[in-house]
Amino acid sequence: MPTKLVKEIATSTSYSSFFAPVNSHYDKGRKKKQKKNARNKAQQVTVTIKSLDRPKSDIGLKLDKSFSRTNTCDSLSSTKLPFIYSRTPPSPRLLTPLNRSPPALSVNSVPTACERRKKLPLLAAIKPDNEKAEKERFMRANFLYNPYFVYKFPAEPEVLEKCSQPSDRFINEAIFIMENALEKYGTYEEFEVQTGGQVLGRPQILNIIKRYLKREELEDDIILNLTDELLSRGSMTRNKGKPQLNVRTVNLREMWVEGLLRHELGTHHLRSVNNRYQPWSNCKVRKDMGLRSMNPTEEGLASLHSVLFRKDPCLWRAAVLYYTVYKASQMSLKEVFKDLGQYVQDPNVRWDYCIRAKRGQTDTSRPGAFCKDQVYLDGALQLLKHRRHIDFQLLIRLGKIAWQDIDILRPYAELQDTQVPFFMEDMTAYRKHLDRIAEANGLTDEILTAI
Repeated sequence: MPTKLVKEIATSTSYSSFFAPVNSHYDKGRKKKQKKNARNKAQQVTVTIKSLDRPKSDIGLKLDKSFSRTNTCDSLSSTKLPFIYSRTPPSPRLLTPLNRSPPALSVNSVPTACERRKKLPLLAAIKPDNEKAEKERFMRANFLYNPYFVYKFPAEPEVLEKCSQPSDRFINEAIFIMENALEKYGTYEEFEVQTGGQVLGRPQILNIIKRYLKREELEDDIILNLTDELLSRGSMTRNKGKPQLNVRTVNLREMWVEGLLRHELGTHHLRSVNNRYQPWSNCKVRKDMGLRSMNPTEEGLASLHSVLFRKDPCLWRAAVLYYTVYKASQMSLKEVFKDLGQYVQDPNVRWDYCIRAKRGQTDTSRPGAFCKDQVYLDGALQLLKHRRHIDFQLLIRLGKIAWQDIDILRPYAELQDTQVPFFMEDMTAYRKHLDRIAEANGLTDEILTAI
């Protein structure tokens, strides 16, 4: 401190008088802050008073009466209290209201202007933003509430319309496959335990995935994302131009992990890679060549690969997805949930099937379904029917095509750098596995021929 300033402080009568200008400036700032806080509090009080002016519901009026002065301990003594262990019905507030109004997105979920400009894949757009909250309310309401879903990036109505035309073509086969499984195991839960193996933790799941990636020499090509947020067990997406494998780690069993990898990597990823070498990788060329939709073949083949090496290769999941979509197109969510109870007891498993069928929908009290999930069984049955005549290795090498177009495209194919998964290298063994899948599901040649 300079000597002159020290002397001034020392000779002043008090420190406070010396620092008076500083203190005066500080006091002004403090008063300004206090005034600002007072204004904010006044605004909060105004909002609270306005909210209190809303008309009260019947429940609110009853609560007012119950806490009035006339309702004393004397009046309570004559009231019969409910038995403490009795199961009380859900609160009316949890049930589906008659006049529904859409809930708003949470503050953290409101998309920014930049995010709105991004084009989101359909399956990401139809994932409800409030799925967890609505599931919790549904469970607390004893399954008597129809959820109201909101979406951060809603899909276009015309796109959803294309995916909302259900089919009943294979509904009898779907029911037959489910009943065939229940006849063997008694319940779905027992079937799950016996055919799925033990439930795995994250480290075990990661080890199996890494082993598979190493075997297929894909370690440097795939981004791995283990998550609890998926509606399905797994999916393939792109992250900064690189393929990403997303795996849902909740209640994932040993045999399901291996099947999932054959489904997502051995089928979807390899066909996508092989497709890049082909002339029809361009959408315009596909249209000019008149190629069929590849979705039933793509998902049907992936479904067969999911169960290829299982002890009992039952097409249960493909059948239940087909059945659930068909029912959802005619029922509300809570009605579908109840109907599925004849095949699945576990409420969490039933919820997973229901939300897949109702995704993209806002008010689930209305009939309607996202019908993409029907292609799994549709494609699997068609491939099993023609399994003795299809060149499955070529079906993988030709990329994203329908099995019906193999012979048309064979002369134009570029096969030099294409590859097949390890489990398809021995085609004799592969075809035996396909025969075993048909047999395990009771799909005789007579049944398949009639399809």
